[in-house]
This record gives sequence, C-alpha cells and structure tokens, in this order.
Amino acid sequence: MPLEIERKFLTSSGDWRELVETSSLLRQGYLANTSRSSIRVRIAGDGAWISVKAMTPGIARAEYEYPVPVAEAAEMLAALCEPPFIEKWRHRVRWDGLVWEVDEFLGDNAGLVVAEIELERVDQHFARPPWLGAEVTDDLRFYNFQLARAPWSSFRTAFVEGR
Repeated sequence: MPLEIERKFLTSSGDWRELVETSSLLRQGYLANTSRSSIRVRIAGDGAWISVKAMTPGIARAEYEYPVPVAEAAEMLAALCEPPFIEKWRHRVRWDGLVWEVDEFLGDNAGLVVAEIELERVDQHFARPPWLGAEVTDDLRFYNFQLARAPWSSFRTAFVEGR
C-alpha cells in the first residue's frame, strides 16, 4: 500500500521565499469525501492527477495517485467537483538537504501558508528551518479536503486566539 508520510507546519515568517527553487499554481477539487477516504482531482502546471487518500489523521496515510490528461481533469473540476476549490501556489524549498513544499493558499484560504515535508519514515529526523511555526499535522482543519469545506477565513481568528 502506498504510504504518504508527511508533517505539516504553519510558517512563522516569509524567510523561506529566499530559498524557493520552483513554484507552480495548483487547483484541486474533491470528487468524494467519506469517513474513510477522499478522492480529489488536481491540476498543477501541465500535469494532472486523481488521488485517493485515507482520512486517517496523523503523519502516515495511505495515498494512491494516478496521472490523468489535463483536459479531462479540467472537465472533472468543472462538472463533477463541488466548489469551492482549493487553489494555491506550491513552492519547492530546499533546507538541509530535504525538499519542503510551502503552500500559499488563495481565495477563502488566502493568508494561510503551510510548509510540508514528506519523509521516508515516521521517526525520520529532519532539521527544523527557522521559518517554521506551529505544527498542524494532527489538526484536521488544515487538511485540504477540510479547507475546501471550512476555509481558513472561517476559523483564523479562533485559531490565532487559541480557541
């Protein structure tokens, strides 16, 4: 079973911007969400994928990903996915030999910046960049499928105030 091992953090500053190697605009929508999995379609640059992800919270989750033609992905977004969509800039940033993906969200999630690192093992050590803030790996509100339902704009104030 393909396994995604990932940790998520808010950013505490924009210092990561100096280290950006590449950036791409992502647009994704959800075909289905159940208590066990989410199925999404994503377009990023000249590529597109369908992904099936387990709804298991935490660092490690099953993830299946399949390429699809961009035109078909665009049709699925338009005809089969319920708005709102997740739109974000994904920046690839290298720190201490590892690649971080820094997602800068748009639309109702504007202002949210999440840094993610994919690991090979759950217990893998990594150097923590100085621009990382609070870890949100276990906070379901920061999962993309949830941000499509309840965007950052709907809970930002409560989160910042610690509620």
